[in-house]
Amino acid sequence: QLSIYLGKRDFVDHVETVDSVDGVCLIDPEYLKDRKVYVTLTCAFRYGRDDLDVIGLTFRKDLYVLTTQIFPPVPDQTPKTLTPLQEKLMKKLGENAYPFTFEIATNLPCSVTLQPGPDDVGKACGVDFEVKGFCAENLEEKIHKRNSVRLIIRKIQFAPLKTGPGPKSETTRQFMMSDKPLHLEASLEKEIFYHGDPINVTVNINNTTNKIVKKIKISVDQITDVVLYSLDKYTKTVCTEEINETVAANSTFTKTYSVTPTLSANREKRGLALDGKLKHEDTNLASTTILRPGMDKEVLGILVSYKVKVNLVVSRGGAFPSSDVGVELPVILMHPKPSDGK
Repeated sequence: QLSIYLGKRDFVDHVETVDSVDGVCLIDPEYLKDRKVYVTLTCAFRYGRDDLDVIGLTFRKDLYVLTTQIFPPVPDQTPKTLTPLQEKLMKKLGENAYPFTFEIATNLPCSVTLQPGPDDVGKACGVDFEVKGFCAENLEEKIHKRNSVRLIIRKIQFAPLKTGPGPKSETTRQFMMSDKPLHLEASLEKEIFYHGDPINVTVNINNTTNKIVKKIKISVDQITDVVLYSLDKYTKTVCTEEINETVAANSTFTKTYSVTPTLSANREKRGLALDGKLKHEDTNLASTTILRPGMDKEVLGILVSYKVKVNLVVSRGGAFPSSDVGVELPVILMHPKPSDGK
């Protein structure tokens, strides 16, 4: 007796602004009797199964809720102007179709799912956005499923068109019994990489010591900040390569290696952040969260970033254990903006 129509399920966060959520709700006035019809947009953090609510604990926290009454219409709650989509839908659906428009705040996280473990059941933890239409006598009334309709939507970001230079990091290590140091420099060709593309890491070593570099380790870490009641930080390695490469004493070395972080190689990792998904569509590793400067203090939910780590395993000779020399580089992992601008 209640239907919601949206033109799309993905709404793009352009950092400074977010696409408006515009739609139409079709109602049956006879079915309503004296009840009102409301539509809400909710951004929630879910961290448990809904069926655990029996003891009165809620396992979701609403980060952002907007509510509008669409029937009977309230002048200051009806959209001032109709979008082309709303005009088309209202023409097609007739006089019982009512428009609604929501503006999503720019300080909300994007849709992110935390990968469940092999034995986990129920809904995955994460941040999701939902549009819900329901009829009730007032907003305080408990909403029955049969009187409501829900649609999960996604807030997503695409890689910015303007990108900065590729990051570079270097370190110098002095060893006992060696007059001169070992210098390591690592760099990436660019700042932003698309999901599934190889990340090329250039390694420069100037080994003026009398030690031997036995191995080079390159890994990509996903860092997930879960900001709710407190700040929890989780780091998970999503890609790692070990190369048996010898760099002799008093020599230099330069080589570019390629690493490709993918979800398919990390299906078993519980708690890994993934881009939010609709129904049972497949997804990918979560995209890097792009924030406006200074906004990191006010965003709740899940923030995602990545770093590339380059470590050298240096043999120190004799009974000494080998030593690690390493650097870290920030890397941005995202989807390209579709060419049609949608």
